[in-house]
Amino acid sequence: MTDPIVLRNRFAMVKGAWEEQLRGVPFPKLGEGTAEQKIERLELALVDEMRRRATPETAEQVADAMWGIVHARPEDDPVKLRVTRHHEDLAKLGHRRI
Repeated sequence: MTDPIVLRNRFAMVKGAWEEQLRGVPFPKLGEGTAEQKIERLELALVDEMRRRATPETAEQVADAMWGIVHARPEDDPVKLRVTRHHEDLAKLGHRRI
């Protein structure tokens, strides 16, 4: 079980990032599960929606914002793994010529 303070900090970070990156978009329904599972689902929803909204002009900023959420996590963290995959897509998107 994750430390309640760690969970509170993760929730505060994802809530702040959601409000900054997805202003006006309501939080998704998180369903059943532990607080940790719900926070992880919210984090995954955040980074997935950030990736979906990225444009060639914003790809680098989006990648940086995502990394800020997960940079200190272990390599096998599910959200960090998703961010790593999104970074690959964002790198390609950011190098497209229009």
